Amino acid sequence: MDRRIFLKKTIISAAGLSVTPLIHHNYSALYGQDAPSNKIKIGLIGCRNQGWSNLKTFLQYPGVECISLCDVDDEWLYQRAAEIEKIAGKKPPQLVKDWRRVIDNKDVDMVIIGTPDHWHCLPLVAACEAGKDVYVEKPLANSIEECDLMVKATRKYNRIVQVGQWQRSDPHWDEAAAYVQSGKLGQVRTVKVWAYQTSKWTLPVVPDSTPPAGVDYDMWLGPAPKRHFNQNRFHYNFRFFWDYAGGLMADWGVHLLDYAMKAMNVGLPSYVYGAGGKFGYPDDAMETPDTLMATYRYPGFNIIWDHACGIGNGLFDRREGVAFFGENGTLLLTRQGWEVIPEQAVNSRSFPYCYPCDSEKKPNTLRIDPVAIRKGGGKGLYLHAGNLLNCIKTRELPNCDIAIGAEVAKLSHMTNISCRIGTALNWDNDKGVFDNKEANRLIKANYREPWKLPKV
Repeated sequence: MDRRIFLKKTIISAAGLSVTPLIHHNYSALYGQDAPSNKIKIGLIGCRNQGWSNLKTFLQYPGVECISLCDVDDEWLYQRAAEIEKIAGKKPPQLVKDWRRVIDNKDVDMVIIGTPDHWHCLPLVAACEAGKDVYVEKPLANSIEECDLMVKATRKYNRIVQVGQWQRSDPHWDEAAAYVQSGKLGQVRTVKVWAYQTSKWTLPVVPDSTPPAGVDYDMWLGPAPKRHFNQNRFHYNFRFFWDYAGGLMADWGVHLLDYAMKAMNVGLPSYVYGAGGKFGYPDDAMETPDTLMATYRYPGFNIIWDHACGIGNGLFDRREGVAFFGENGTLLLTRQGWEVIPEQAVNSRSFPYCYPCDSEKKPNTLRIDPVAIRKGGGKGLYLHAGNLLNCIKTRELPNCDIAIGAEVAKLSHMTNISCRIGTALNWDNDKGVFDNKEANRLIKANYREPWKLPKV
């Protein structure tokens, strides 16, 4: 139902393509410096990479203030505090290494969670319980069970949660989805989604070592299994280990598969088959597949996922994208923009044995008009932050409400689970289970003591 609600934001007119315009709110009026009580006071948990990018973007809006920074690594905690001082003229009054102190801070209105995936669930549920709104990085969680708990907590405590799938606020993505839904492509039988990433290269094996000075490594591990420190599993590269994340599938898949489902107006599939492994770098440290293909079966069409680490030449010479293959043409969608590549008409004179043929059209004419590339504006994250700030005021659902983030995160986990156990799986969405005991075991989040899975 949530997906249908959000699809209503897109309007297709009978006369042709028409996209609902963005509502341009006067953010300066909403968060003006003349009304200190209207300030949105932010606490950031996880300062190093994407969390910091998110915070800097929020601070571009007037009336937004960072009052709390939290990171387990002193290097990044104090470096970001100094950078905040340059931006805002003063350091945040609270610098902590335990995220619970951010939640306990009654002056914090909104929390940004920029931690590794295994550390999304606990802070989010605690923030909701404490009456704070949340911006949480994607993928929403590191397990299907956590995704469901996080949605439940958001609804129970009536909080506004925006997931960091910022394409949801970048207008050209919705324009492309509207075109697909207009029917101009004809019957779409295949949607191909891919991420070929040279930036995700090999990860050479290195020995365990002691944690860097100033790092609270036990807190970094949190609910994940106890392990000796290894630099390969720390900071950026955490995403390639099952204890903390879901590899390239969860990293890029949630961005791109989200719009495959949105444009096709579908939810989770009843069938998934993921096949892959460490084909490119079998002996490196990475646990997650460097190569993976998946099929999601829907009535009348398939969605296909394809990823590869260390290869940059994807479909249509794009590193990543979504392509909707219709009988009349193909719509190609990337972060840079979207375009439509028409199919050529055929008839019995040029192909005497074809059926059906375009009997009314001359050979080599086009079935639909091409659409030259319509470029994106490149402000997706900025608009995403602004959308959340507005929703904090209005209490409306944001562009990437937690139910949307949960759905596509669960799809990425379903894919990884199928690949890990080596078989296709049938999914019962009403019951939230597979038809396979081993797969159902991987749905669960197993927390290390003393951390416990939240009860909502």
